[in-house]
Amino acid sequence: MSIHTIKIDVRDYECDMQGIVNNAVYQNYLEHARHTFLKDKGLDFAEITKQGIHLVVMRAELDYKAPLKSGMTAVISTEPETVSRFKFAFNQRITCATTGKLMMQARIIVASISDQGKPVVFKEAAQLF
Repeated sequence: MSIHTIKIDVRDYECDMQGIVNNAVYQNYLEHARHTFLKDKGLDFAEITKQGIHLVVMRAELDYKAPLKSGMTAVISTEPETVSRFKFAFNQRITCATTGKLMMQARIIVASISDQGKPVVFKEAAQLF
């Protein structure tokens, strides 16, 4: 299985008073990478939702290793992992594009649920692997 990667340029407005990327912004980066991964695998998040399947984050484990700063380019890698019939994980890493230094690692657990909030098998998840 290949690991999906994208690059993101860190923008000034994403930084806090300390001059580093605000911790909440990292989750935006990770979500963008997951949605890009889905799209590159032929899946559209909006279309999946229209079909009555909701892919919801159940758990987010984030380990901040080093700060990103304005002007840096980050590489976000995403690798899927099956957890159960209804859940899968995205193991993600953010590294500095110029040095390769690990800036963050995360494990995001996602569940597929129906409009009624009940677990539902997301058959197209097989396309991720």
